[in-house]
Amino acid sequence: MIDRAHELPLTKQCKILNLSRSSIYYNPAQISEKDLRLMREIDDIHLKYPFYGSRRIRNELWDRGYRVGRGHVGTLMKKMGIEALYPKPRTSKPNPAHKVYPYLLRSLSITQANHVWCADITYLPMAKGFCYLVAVMDWAGRKVLSWRLSNTLDTSFCLEALEEAIENYGTPEIFNTDQGCQFTSEAFTGLLHEKEVKISMDGKGRWLDNVFIERLWRSVKYEEVYIKAYGSIPEARRGLAEYFELYNERRRHQGLDDLTPDEVYFATSDNAA
Repeated sequence: MIDRAHELPLTKQCKILNLSRSSIYYNPAQISEKDLRLMREIDDIHLKYPFYGSRRIRNELWDRGYRVGRGHVGTLMKKMGIEALYPKPRTSKPNPAHKVYPYLLRSLSITQANHVWCADITYLPMAKGFCYLVAVMDWAGRKVLSWRLSNTLDTSFCLEALEEAIENYGTPEIFNTDQGCQFTSEAFTGLLHEKEVKISMDGKGRWLDNVFIERLWRSVKYEEVYIKAYGSIPEARRGLAEYFELYNERRRHQGLDDLTPDEVYFATSDNAA
């Protein structure tokens, strides 16, 4: 996070966090209540029909009583980072200057905790506004190891989540993400290299490469976020803390033989904290 009171100049803070200097001076225009409602509906439609483009999403909005043009739907989708054929908002866009790593999980049997971790970012609608959520998950047991909220798509909140996961649970053999600029940044990949973690990245458009965390987003939104309609980021933080505790400790998964993520993680981990 940028600290304006820190002795380190803002230009150097931006360089360390891989942020554009102009972004810290930019004040985004307020989004209207009508557009926020539309974005909430678009997010819901996109979770159900990830293959829908702006035309079909517009048609679905018409069926829900919203008279809106395709152009405006496309504008809002761009603001959210949503694109057809993806089961999630494309909240992390690639930076052509960053190195992209190969996908290492194909045909790999992943049954032990800390073999593979994954991370992703999703868009979260609130009652008035929106924010972004990043989570780090253990692949074998679906356990959410750490998470962070932010109102901007910078690298720092992703890095904080990674640092917390490593501090509490050690390091995985492989870390898998998409090709978003937050995850390909020097700060993020540098920490993984420092910890001698192999880096794996999804192929472009291959959302199934990180499917378990995609399922997590669907659960988070339908079981928590849409029901609560958080009024602020602090409120969202409290609600999500309770939900992830439930998700890890008490929510049984059919795909885990009706065990909880915590039960699988600690049963298969050699170095769990």
